[in-house]
Amino acid sequence: MKVLKFGGTSVGSVENIKRVKELITDGDKKIVVLSAMSGTTNALVEISDLIKNNLVENAVEKIENLHAKYNGVIDELFETSELKQEVGNYIDSVFELLTLFTSKKHNELLYNRIVSQGELMSTFMFTKYLNQEGVNARLLPALSFMRIDKANEPDDFYIKQNLQRIIDEALPAEIYITQGFICLDAVGNVANLQRGGSDYTATIIGAVVDADEVQIWTDIDGMHNNDPRCVENTHAISNLSFDEAAELAYFGAKILHPQTVMPAREANIPVRLKNTMDPDSYGTLISQDYEGEGIKAIAAKDGITAIKIKSARMLQAHGFLKKVFEIFEKYETSIDMITTSEIAVSLTIDDASNLSSIVEELEKFSLVEVDSNQSIICLVGHLVVRHSETHRLFKVLQDISVRMISYGGSNNNISLLVNTNDKITALKRLNSYVFEYANS
Repeated sequence: MKVLKFGGTSVGSVENIKRVKELITDGDKKIVVLSAMSGTTNALVEISDLIKNNLVENAVEKIENLHAKYNGVIDELFETSELKQEVGNYIDSVFELLTLFTSKKHNELLYNRIVSQGELMSTFMFTKYLNQEGVNARLLPALSFMRIDKANEPDDFYIKQNLQRIIDEALPAEIYITQGFICLDAVGNVANLQRGGSDYTATIIGAVVDADEVQIWTDIDGMHNNDPRCVENTHAISNLSFDEAAELAYFGAKILHPQTVMPAREANIPVRLKNTMDPDSYGTLISQDYEGEGIKAIAAKDGITAIKIKSARMLQAHGFLKKVFEIFEKYETSIDMITTSEIAVSLTIDDASNLSSIVEELEKFSLVEVDSNQSIICLVGHLVVRHSETHRLFKVLQDISVRMISYGGSNNNISLLVNTNDKITALKRLNSYVFEYANS
């Protein structure tokens, strides 16, 4: 069995929905994970924000506009009046619920319930469309088996038990459809796996059912060797190891949710990235195998804040770093990069929501400097830190101010911190040296 995930763009129009149907109806049994139709989650987030700000009339107008969009899809996608009415009634009930939410007090639970509706609608419509086309498809409600624990990590035991139970209880089917992204929390409330979490859902399910392969279908032909939004003439990488893919996903490669690789790596299940618009393209295969050495890809992550912590007490002092890290742990703030000297520690974070409180506590025993608008550039490849040509990279960036360097923490990753204003220039220079000059 294979697990296939399709992103919002892949099911974002009637034409694309029909294309996905052709891709999955090859006679093999599979589980299909769907995102919300493109634009829906953004619209639902906006509706939530309007409710939060007591702009009820604006929220209702947004709900009505989104409802009209779905009515148009229903009218075009379904052939019989009976099926149009059945699907239409379900969609109507969702939008009635959204309208009801406008009179509720806004909180995190309400937000989660609002944004979950996109996946619920897309999977219901797609399942009914497959049935219309003669495909034996069944809907598996993700909220019946997907759960996270108190630490917001997947509850593997719960998921495995309940997913298998639901599959066993369902009528036999060629294709099972379920929602990505949404789940229950430890106390049974609607929650989610954050943006891009449908990828994560797919690999979690893949590990649970011991899938032959997990396929992530998007609108791009695999993971590219550089950011195509910033650099011209990038290309898809044919093969990556789990470690390489995880580094790239975490440090900015948007095609893949950062946590996606973990369940697949633990279960040794290959993950393939494919393009819905070009299904014959090879894409990118992610597995336990390494191919070649040196830099394979470059990624960049924006929204980084650098913090320098300087204290004379640090010199030969036991427990200083522990004291620093405990503050970040207290405010549940993850650290991306870290470098140290005899009297200073520099580190980066990508979540500045508790920055003022963190700085206030650090200043009790140190001098603190904060630099915002920073970007991490990540160079990834098997044994890249040991490659004979790696040191030449720093000559390429000699007139760009590099704030921090992480070299040697991982054999497969070199990370550089630069001002965001210098990011595109740095990406282009590195691309030219690594992928153009080296191959000329």
